[in-house]
Amino acid sequence: MILLTGATGTIGGHVLRLLTAGDTPSVPVRAMVRDPSRLTPPPGAHVDVVRGDFDEPGSLREALEGVTDLFLATVAGPAVAAHDTAAVEAAEAAGVRRVVKLSAIRVPGVLPRVAEWHAPGERALRESGMAWTLLQPAGFASNSLQWAGAVRAGNPVPNTTGTGRQAVIDPRDVAEAAVAALLSPRGSGHEGRSYVLTGPEPLSVPEQVARIGRLLGPGRDPGCVDVPPAAAAGAMRGAGMSEEFVGAALEGMEMLGDGRGEILGEGVREALGRPARPFDTWVRDHLDAFTGSRTGQR
Repeated sequence: MILLTGATGTIGGHVLRLLTAGDTPSVPVRAMVRDPSRLTPPPGAHVDVVRGDFDEPGSLREALEGVTDLFLATVAGPAVAAHDTAAVEAAEAAGVRRVVKLSAIRVPGVLPRVAEWHAPGERALRESGMAWTLLQPAGFASNSLQWAGAVRAGNPVPNTTGTGRQAVIDPRDVAEAAVAALLSPRGSGHEGRSYVLTGPEPLSVPEQVARIGRLLGPGRDPGCVDVPPAAAAGAMRGAGMSEEFVGAALEGMEMLGDGRGEILGEGVREALGRPARPFDTWVRDHLDAFTGSRTGQR
């Protein structure tokens, strides 16, 4: 049995759909969520949805009963280290054979705060007796959905990273890499691997917005407006984000803005034997978000 955590998230949701799709080998799937009412399994899917919380050891033990493989995805924030470590310890005690952990990309020469949150869980996995695979993705192409309202209205998109580029990745590529590792037989090559998962080309926010506008049609590029870090931090605090999260976000903006985020990884090709999907492919499949229509994929 495979246990998914983070099944209501961007990557976990895709992993759940892939594992329960008709052309996927039949495998029992269990999803652990804090609020089962928030998870609606794909139509026709047979999923055992259980309540669980990383801060409640008893619920972790119950969720892991009979589980052989674990997809570990925790909510970004300073609690990641404790949650990952608790999950790894509980999984090893429950006899889990393999863990595929969703982590974060590294920046050469520095350990960003987001990657620092994941480091204890990665270390715990490496020191455990279980097989493990680490997924270290760049920013998701789906983050551009936060611009959809501005694009539909023809308003400039807020830009906090200037002309800094990153090779954003299609979340479906991350999920497919996770499923490949979860379903692979022992000794297939995924074990003990850290996959650096990026898209095929670095793009700045203005370049991403221009791609969206071009695919929407002539005259549809709304352009960008630069947002100072202080203004971005104020907006995040106003939305109720913690100082730790705000600090990590500002650090990421700075790294992207000064060019340190322009990293190209070969993880998609290494894990799946094919190139990563281009940003344009993701946009074409989600044009409905930018037009307000109901067609397209998620």
